[in-house]
Amino acid sequence: SVFAPFRDVEPSEFERVTDVTYLGFVYGTKAALTRMERRDRGAIVQVGSALAYRGIPLQAAYCGAKHAVQGFTESLRCELLHQGSGVRVTMVQLPAVNTPQFSWVLSRLPHRARPVPPIYQPEVIARAVLHAAEQPRRREYWVGGSTAATLIANAIAPGLLDRYLGRTGFSSQQTAEPADPRRPANLWEPVDTTDDFGAHGEFDACAHRRSFQWWYTTHRTASLGGALLALAGARFATLRARRSST
Repeated sequence: SVFAPFRDVEPSEFERVTDVTYLGFVYGTKAALTRMERRDRGAIVQVGSALAYRGIPLQAAYCGAKHAVQGFTESLRCELLHQGSGVRVTMVQLPAVNTPQFSWVLSRLPHRARPVPPIYQPEVIARAVLHAAEQPRRREYWVGGSTAATLIANAIAPGLLDRYLGRTGFSSQQTAEPADPRRPANLWEPVDTTDDFGAHGEFDACAHRRSFQWWYTTHRTASLGGALLALAGARFATLRARRSST
């Protein structure tokens, strides 16, 4: 990706982000679908982002590509439904994640790039993607309270969110540490060919290892059942107390 105001992004850089972030999904989906259609079963899980619905400053190319993935996935899902296919397509919309992406992203910002808080650990996302692969009939999953809040706010008051992000979107994507102009970027070629940097980035100290919102999503039926049982129990206890007092 490229972290910079749109006016500072070269056309070739914008095209590169689009090729990788959007067309990479398209070609990967086509390869998977070719195999799955032969068996008439399978699950395609598209890893999306809250930015598939809500663009933010400094990431115009990335946000545009994620919006494109969203539209492509919706079109494909409709086609598969028309065909009566057994292949399912679902999408997991992510929050900010603590990955090495921000260590080698191409940035023209004065300070080091960072994900917009709150930040979640990669393991939270891995569990969500696995769940989506096992339960692909749901068209979309949201991960993290920030994702849910962003998508709901954008649906209700997009103009207000425009102004809010105009005020906060620049500072929230930068640390206090000055940018290092010598740091390599991976826009055109990998920077991890000789070393395995793992799944975690530089923000372990502030990244969340769990998401209550995701826990509730996967336990909603049980939670609702438990709440109903609790209400029924409270109601029964109240009636019993009234009868005992008369």
